[in-house]
Amino acid sequence: MKKLFLSFIASLFLTFLGFAQTAALKTLPEYTLPAAETEAHLRFIASDELQGRYTGDPGSRVAARYIAEQFRLFGLTPAAGQPNYFQNIVFSKTENRGSGKLILGTDTLKIGKDAILASEGGVDLQNTPYVFLPYGWSDSTGYNDYKNADVKGKIVVVRWGTPDTATARNMRAQNQASRQKEKLAKDAGAVALVEFFTAPVAWSRIVRNFGRGGLTIKDDAPKEAAGLPHCIADSQFMHKFMNAGVRTASLQIVPPVERLINSPNVVGVLEGSDPALKGQYIILSAHYDHLGMIPKDPKKPDDQDTIFNGARDNGFGCSALLLAAKSFSIKRPRRSVVFISFTGEEEGLFGSAYYADHPLLPLNQCVYAFDTDGAGYNDTTVVTTIGLNRTDCQTEIEKAAAAFGLKVIDDPAPEQNLFDRSDNVSFARKGIPSPDFAPGFTKFDGDILKYYHQLGDEAESVNFSYFHRYCQTYVYAARLIANRDQRPQWRAGDKYEKAYKALYGK
Repeated sequence: MKKLFLSFIASLFLTFLGFAQTAALKTLPEYTLPAAETEAHLRFIASDELQGRYTGDPGSRVAARYIAEQFRLFGLTPAAGQPNYFQNIVFSKTENRGSGKLILGTDTLKIGKDAILASEGGVDLQNTPYVFLPYGWSDSTGYNDYKNADVKGKIVVVRWGTPDTATARNMRAQNQASRQKEKLAKDAGAVALVEFFTAPVAWSRIVRNFGRGGLTIKDDAPKEAAGLPHCIADSQFMHKFMNAGVRTASLQIVPPVERLINSPNVVGVLEGSDPALKGQYIILSAHYDHLGMIPKDPKKPDDQDTIFNGARDNGFGCSALLLAAKSFSIKRPRRSVVFISFTGEEEGLFGSAYYADHPLLPLNQCVYAFDTDGAGYNDTTVVTTIGLNRTDCQTEIEKAAAAFGLKVIDDPAPEQNLFDRSDNVSFARKGIPSPDFAPGFTKFDGDILKYYHQLGDEAESVNFSYFHRYCQTYVYAARLIANRDQRPQWRAGDKYEKAYKALYGK
């Protein structure tokens, strides 16, 4: 009887505790603030008027100003020593990636349509001998396409990728290999490199995303000498280079003209409530840039869609960041918080990389970085955290998701290398525990690719009920992490653990 009574008391206590926790949650701003606010943020950030928010364009500057003024409204302050919320970055921008053509016999491949440029510098090679090599690759395993090849003074023509990555979707590894192949060809005495793009990605998408103008951060470091003339071409022409009777080709490249533009990271700081912990900072972040616009097709109706609105990528993240800023300003967490909205993510994680190299607060005082970014969702019962089990904050994230009727899952598509493709990796490389919080997806399927970097990623296509719970989960998880007694850390053995120990002197 006594055991039954004690069991009853324990059950009653747990029930009471559950009610108390639920009641406490319902008093938090992230629970009580209306869904209409997050929807309004998303509708503005992803509106046609912002014209796709391409880095440095007028719409991008409007988005940055909007976020900065929200920070001001919520009582965030600029970082110490900063006159305002903007950390300005100077970029070098080209309106296109150059022009020119590659000629083989009667076939002409136009740069910007059938080929794109992968290096700077112009060239005019007329009727120049070329050599077709399988991949133009050499590595420590003993594989060497150059072993018996004489390429001095010739154009080297190769397949995309390497023997190990040719059929993979890991574009980062293939891009890195492409830069190495350029060096290998140059060291072997070649005068140009042509790669045929054979990865399982539509060529039209490659031209759209990489064939137009581009950005690089302009700094005072000496500029490297121009690399080997290098272009990447549509694979439909490859067999002609492999089998052609004529073994010469002509390559003409007119390099792009660059101009300088400015685009800022937006940074606001909120002091924590705990005197013992407010010297530690949590970084909350989301990039605000997207892909801009494409020219109108004269063959299509005048009202054709030409704007990459980027509602999911990354209107979701910006709205969640703003909900966090307002919620935390109403009820401050124990640790201080740095809110950052990054520029230039789509062009190469430029904004986060710049901040990590030029921090406005010492990085060793920043104990956790929680970025929110993603391609979209195909499951509205879950949220995804890329790197969920790589830090010791998994429990807090799971608790936050459950509070809003969701489950949290880890990276369901490791082949996409998503952890190292968002802004979180800029801080991970410095040693800061840094997962990426993303909308719920179970695989990279048609539901994701329908909207990811597509013109249809508009506010009208969003499930706003799910979107609001996504934002609430992000904020509550960040609050739980900012309030915990122990500072976050990587799981033992993580590849960034060594950097963590170096940063914090562990």
